[in-house]
Amino acid sequence: MDRKIQSKAAILVRSREPLVVDEFTLPERLECGQVLVKILYSTICGSQLGEIDAKKGEDRFLPHMLGHEASARVLECGPGVRHVKEGDLVVLHWRKGLGIDAATPVYTWRGQRLNAGWVATFATHAVISENRMTRVPADSPVELLPLLGCAVTTGFGVVVNDAGIRIGESVVVFGAGGVGLNVIQGAALAGAFPIIAVDLFDNRLELAGRFGATHMVNSSTCDSTAAITGILAECGQPEGADVCIDNTGNAAVIEQAYRLCGARGRVVCVGVPAHGENVSIYTLPLHFGKRITGSHGGEAVPHEDIPRYLRLWRAGRLSFDGLVTETYPLEQINTAISRMRSGDAVGRCCLDCR
Repeated sequence: MDRKIQSKAAILVRSREPLVVDEFTLPERLECGQVLVKILYSTICGSQLGEIDAKKGEDRFLPHMLGHEASARVLECGPGVRHVKEGDLVVLHWRKGLGIDAATPVYTWRGQRLNAGWVATFATHAVISENRMTRVPADSPVELLPLLGCAVTTGFGVVVNDAGIRIGESVVVFGAGGVGLNVIQGAALAGAFPIIAVDLFDNRLELAGRFGATHMVNSSTCDSTAAITGILAECGQPEGADVCIDNTGNAAVIEQAYRLCGARGRVVCVGVPAHGENVSIYTLPLHFGKRITGSHGGEAVPHEDIPRYLRLWRAGRLSFDGLVTETYPLEQINTAISRMRSGDAVGRCCLDCR
């Protein structure tokens, strides 16, 4: 490996504090199944905010790198790599795809070990496990490809694999961020009606309408349960929704989604409540057909789904327009994160890592 490469990353040094953007040192050599890439663009998923906040509990791997959706160029392949080669354009993703599940890399930063998982994208360069990347055509839009690493594949996977939405079914989507917008877009492609988007911010709801939501509810300004119940009744479903999908990870919202579903409705939890935050539901309806389940990235299969969604995009059947609303250099990642937290950033924030 070329030791002269100047590499920079946004590093989580302490939980609940801004990331530190600094240079770091790559490993001396690539191990079996590892691939060195040049990160081009990375988008920021809401789950990274949860990592920064230690939402799932104490972080035992500090300091470490973050990020799991990006476009990148392959610079060098380690032993055993067969599915990509030097020069390939790839999408980086956290769901396992084709190839070796390699050991995680060990970087050095300020004389200490810098940890990373099988994929890390808030950086200029990274060592990635072969099975966390999928090759795409060379003329693919590098600034939009990161969406296929998580937001699009998760959103569509929730619709197809987790919820199994059918034509004419009613869908309520809580949270209209990057994943939520693609749940809405996928539900629209599946022929759902009505598609009710619920969020705290009008700017996100406006975008949700562009992606196929038929009704929008701002839960910060009204009784959202009454509003949703009223919409369902107007559309001929006073008994409740067929599908409710939660992207917020808020326990109260998950409970609300469960109550709003009909007797044989399905609740899909995409967001994860904070560590120690419990969800309380009355389980009797589960014995008579109601279902509640958690999603793991929409159960996406990257090497199958990414090429398929790219073909749909080229054919004009699905849209990436407006999913990325703000782009920042890597050095300004904390600004992007702040705007995501405040709701000022409507869609995905993108990092230019070139």
